[in-house]
Amino acid sequence: MAKVADKYFKVDPWSVVEEGFDPERGRVSESIFALGNEYMGVRGYPEEGYGGDTLLGSYFNGLYEEMPVQGHYRGTIRSLRFMVNAVDWLYTRITVGGEQLDLAQSRFSGFRRVLDFRKGTVQRELVWHVKDGKELAIRFERLVSMTRSHVGAQRITITPLNFSGTVQIRSGLDFNTLHEDQGRGFWSVVRREQAGSGAAMLGRTANTGNRLYSSFTLHTQGAEVVRSEPVEQEHLAGTELTLHVEQGQAAVVDKVAVNAAFVTCEEPDAAVWDEGQALLEQTAEVSYDELSREQAAYWEEIWRTSDIRIEGDPENQQGIRFCIFQMYQTYHGDNPGFNIGAKGLTGEAYRGLAFWDTETYCLPFYLFNNPKAAKSLLEFRYRSLEHAKQRAREVDCEGAFYPIATIDGTESCDLWQHSNLQLHVGTAVAYGLWHYDRIVSDKAFLYEKGAEMLVEISRFYATRGQWGQKSGQYGYFGVMGPDEFQLMVNNNCYINLMAKKLFEYTRSLLEEMKTEAPAALNAVSEKTGLREEELENWARLAENMKIPYDAETGIYEEHDGFFDMPHIDIHSIPVTEFPLYSHWSYDRLYRYDMIKQPDVLMFMFLYNSEYTTEAKRVNYEYYEPRCIHESSLSPSIHSILAAEIGRHEEAYHFFEFATRLDLDNYNRNTREGLHTTSIAAAWMNIVYGFGGLRSDGEGLALAPSIPQAWDEYSFNMTYRGSVLEIKADQQRVRVRVTEGDHVAIRLYGENAEIGMAGVEVPMLKTTTVKAGS
Repeated sequence: MAKVADKYFKVDPWSVVEEGFDPERGRVSESIFALGNEYMGVRGYPEEGYGGDTLLGSYFNGLYEEMPVQGHYRGTIRSLRFMVNAVDWLYTRITVGGEQLDLAQSRFSGFRRVLDFRKGTVQRELVWHVKDGKELAIRFERLVSMTRSHVGAQRITITPLNFSGTVQIRSGLDFNTLHEDQGRGFWSVVRREQAGSGAAMLGRTANTGNRLYSSFTLHTQGAEVVRSEPVEQEHLAGTELTLHVEQGQAAVVDKVAVNAAFVTCEEPDAAVWDEGQALLEQTAEVSYDELSREQAAYWEEIWRTSDIRIEGDPENQQGIRFCIFQMYQTYHGDNPGFNIGAKGLTGEAYRGLAFWDTETYCLPFYLFNNPKAAKSLLEFRYRSLEHAKQRAREVDCEGAFYPIATIDGTESCDLWQHSNLQLHVGTAVAYGLWHYDRIVSDKAFLYEKGAEMLVEISRFYATRGQWGQKSGQYGYFGVMGPDEFQLMVNNNCYINLMAKKLFEYTRSLLEEMKTEAPAALNAVSEKTGLREEELENWARLAENMKIPYDAETGIYEEHDGFFDMPHIDIHSIPVTEFPLYSHWSYDRLYRYDMIKQPDVLMFMFLYNSEYTTEAKRVNYEYYEPRCIHESSLSPSIHSILAAEIGRHEEAYHFFEFATRLDLDNYNRNTREGLHTTSIAAAWMNIVYGFGGLRSDGEGLALAPSIPQAWDEYSFNMTYRGSVLEIKADQQRVRVRVTEGDHVAIRLYGENAEIGMAGVEVPMLKTTTVKAGS
């Protein structure tokens, strides 16, 4: 992999530190210093305004706009939806001596910015050298509350260093935000009110009519307010304060903002406004200090149960904590029905859309750290089931066809070859339900909602496939699998195998419900119109599913004809031609046996316990040299399997940039936003890779290994109400329960009953062990 780190930030175990301001890296820093709380997020843009290159991004989960798409054929989409850039609730302007602070124009020194993982805040400080000779130390701090979804807050501290006099601070709400991807703004203001030192506004999107209520209040201390005046423009409402400041004394301005999105809400503006005002009243007496204490307490609890500790590797220690921090910022299950966009709430790339990564890469993190969030992710799929059923009808099928890219459950990928040919989202949803059941065992959710989804997903796969003329086997024709460098292929092995597992799981669950939940089964059968002949057909399809496989070599063929495709040595491709999407003609990508990301190896990871170590070895050795890792999700799966088959040096090589993909800007596109789903893959890389966790067999299995560079590492997992702590060093592995009841696991293939006293075994360094054996 021709990926090179761009090392810029200081290495610290509990924070990201930027010392000095580099305009060339400005957008990268805006992504890294982004804050969010699942409900809303803001990039790390300068709130005081910046005349240089910046992406002022303020986003709300599920708040979208819509644009028409020219669809030429039946089954291709007619409109796409995207997460829309919204109100700048951090809007600030600072003026001294007639000069406005702007890091693109002003002279300053001592710039330092810190993302604090334990406080959940971003602090930024500098000394401003005003043209008339005045000097001020300015400190900005912001947070997006993890305990109050609608609340964000800002503290500005100004200390005049060599003068006493006046400072003007304008603070407000600005709906005049540019959605860069579309080159325009999408907001009009339908109502505003000034109240004391604050203001409130109600914005409406241009095409969807979604609304956003935003308000703020200001509190000052340490300075006399000489004048306070309201500010009103077409898209702006705020307050301008003139403060008298004394030399050497800190003046503090605190801002508490309340934001509430109303998506596909039919209530009139007046009712929406009243709901927003009610939220504002709930926070009327809340101070910045109180919010800051709540924030720190929240993160203290997160680190107590979810921390991963690495001794001997400070860069990856910082990296994995950054990843865990971002996973909780992106999603923690307080707002059922939300999903995870590929960039989270940190940028406009991928339009804020969710992909199949949610169930295959993100869900495991939440299963073992925050089961409530895991359930919430699956709730999103249930709430959007009707959209998936409509989509299936559009492509001449029955059941539910879940979209490859979505923000609200509708398909929002305007590339037909992806939106119509990538069928594997439905099987990812089914796998997520299966995995959730194994780890959380939430039968009520599975029987009430999961079974209905499985029935409709199975119907789609039963009507989308066909029988081969020569083989007499069932399969899927004209598809694209996880490897997006193979277009319009037949019998993609991943799709076929996952569909087979889907049919088998749906039947087994419905059979289980006959005895365990007959009333729920009757309700699902009545609601879906389930027929006995459908169950019989699904069994026949599963039994006759074509799984391309070479018995002589033991290699699964990625799709029909893959073994006969022209070969290309991926290492012969000049590094200057990456990414290939930008440097090769589109059709050229599909001519070789080169793959973008794991496809066969992906299902070997998901159903790991069903394959022998030898099967994983021969398939790894065949497909790894053909994979160019054009997807940031790819290296972690290779690392996990490499560790399992005993190729430890290679496993660490793939891991090297996993936790620091964004921190060190390996793909040179961190400026567009964080790689949220590959951040989840980095967590899997440690826990499933070096920790040897396998969760697809009977119970949990662990087979830890340790990189030579590490002295020790540890991680925690929540499993059915108990918290397991796993510690490993170069000599031994220790596993114990820190909270809850005893847990039965497989440790290096042996049964172990784990309690609070724990179990200690020698580290197996050289022997290749099959974790599920």
